[in-house]
Amino acid sequence: MNLIDTSNNSLNEAVLPLRSPDVVMNAQRLGAMHQTRISFVRTLLRKIDKEQWTLSTHLWDLDDSGYGQVIYRLQTPEHTYHLVVFCQELADDERNDRVIAQKWDVTFGLVFGEIGQELLDNLKANVPLQEAGRNSNMVMVLARANKSVRVFDHIVTSLAKGAQPDLDILAQVGYILRTTAVYGNGKFGIYDFKPLDHSEDFNQSFRAQMCAVYLLREFSLDWVDFLAKKKGGSKSVTLHPEIKRYLGIGNATGLGMAPYLINHPCVVDQWLTTREEALQSVLVCTIEPDKVAYFLSLLSRAIQHFTEIVTIDAQQVTLNNTVVTELTLLQSNLLMTMKGYKRWSDFLQDHEHLSYESQEVIISCLIELYPERVDSFQEKVNADETLSLPKGKTVQDLILVLETHYQWAITIDFSAPDNSYWFWYRSVDKEEPRMGVRGQEPGDDRELFLDIARQTNKLYLALKQVDPKQLISQFVLGAPKHRAIARRVWTMGHKPMGDIQINVLQKDTLPIHLLRCKLSMFGATKFDPRSDRWVRVTLFQGAPLFHEVHSDEWLFPLLPKLDESETDPKHDAAVLTIPASDQEASL
Repeated sequence: MNLIDTSNNSLNEAVLPLRSPDVVMNAQRLGAMHQTRISFVRTLLRKIDKEQWTLSTHLWDLDDSGYGQVIYRLQTPEHTYHLVVFCQELADDERNDRVIAQKWDVTFGLVFGEIGQELLDNLKANVPLQEAGRNSNMVMVLARANKSVRVFDHIVTSLAKGAQPDLDILAQVGYILRTTAVYGNGKFGIYDFKPLDHSEDFNQSFRAQMCAVYLLREFSLDWVDFLAKKKGGSKSVTLHPEIKRYLGIGNATGLGMAPYLINHPCVVDQWLTTREEALQSVLVCTIEPDKVAYFLSLLSRAIQHFTEIVTIDAQQVTLNNTVVTELTLLQSNLLMTMKGYKRWSDFLQDHEHLSYESQEVIISCLIELYPERVDSFQEKVNADETLSLPKGKTVQDLILVLETHYQWAITIDFSAPDNSYWFWYRSVDKEEPRMGVRGQEPGDDRELFLDIARQTNKLYLALKQVDPKQLISQFVLGAPKHRAIARRVWTMGHKPMGDIQINVLQKDTLPIHLLRCKLSMFGATKFDPRSDRWVRVTLFQGAPLFHEVHSDEWLFPLLPKLDESETDPKHDAAVLTIPASDQEASL
């Protein structure tokens, strides 16, 4: 990164270009990203706090076993919404996180406006069916979740006996419920995203989905308190507030998420460009002692966070251990070495030798230092997804774009078997994206067009065979099979970040890098890969509860530290109460 000092700058700052797409859009780096201040879960909670949204229990109709329906009423300055939750008994052999599942412990929807009896009857009949239902177009978000049975049962049993749950058990998972799909944007006939363009509440990418998940977290905490009270009676206690903050909502994500990043390149470019602009606004700052002290405290949190993460994946264990080792060494020498840097850009550049994981932790910490600079970028995540070709441009103009921005694709030798090893297809039986070995497994006749690197490579070779002065429009008329990829590379080649630099067909490619990128933009933490194709994470872990969203920020959530008096059953005198007026609320 080159700094250009400009003494005439009105802010008396250096002018710093964005980092190169070759750096930012590298798949391995994207696969090491972490939550930041502009991740969607973080920006949502700041909005809730700033605008003083309110949440109340509208209906609590659960039997003694915790089955039935619950409705929360969400009031914003603009509108009224309701989270409608249905809980049903589920046998262990019916609990499946796959998209082919037909039953779940919990199904729920975020609903626009008021809920009358007719709408409630419709929701009750269809939300539990999920994709198979005929859901109302007032449902903005349609989703489902399963229990972490061990954690759920342990918490309820402990609270019923008057004791707080074992933190070591909670650390194994970090949540009570985990979502297996959260649908929005008009899927299955529900409320379309387009009208939300004009909404002050949910006009940003995935904000409605994140809100539904956050409210589900509130329900999960109320649910275990309710069941503990039913089971333990007067000797029961409610879950300690610090533990409630620690518990998030889990998410199980597989290959189904990967095609989104490939099929929506303009969205990915906008997300990553906004993130880079936020980072740039920090890197130009002169290093000051108070910011160094804050940075040190964030590094300490990060080190402890990675020490506490429990994962069964050997590679992730190694990555986490590397972060702890590298950041501990950095922390021990920081005060002494900081004197050698003028700006944060110098500091970041001097630590590019660290692992991607450690570099990305540092970036998340740096972005945290300057909320007054960074938070303004949170409303810039929406994107125009139009892909187009210009008028009057020649083949040579398109070749120049390819040679300037797509070296990573046009230099691949696709005649080498390892570079076309995989094919992607949608399983008919499982209804999920799959990867198959080309020439060895069936399904290549249904191959999905996710091979952007190969298509780009073929386009480049075809362009080199024609007159460079020929108009691009003439070229695509004669070779229409290249029209779509030509539109893409021209459009993305003129974007700040452009396409993700990955060949998804390559034998050693790791789809989990794509999952990690998207989940980090959501604001996920505690990455726990179950293979190179699916991962479990937590959302809102460490986040303030709804009634306290003004609390401190929560980068890198940590296990709570409770003293003996706080874990004593007599200490927690709070009692869960569901007012009769709420239980019997008129619909």
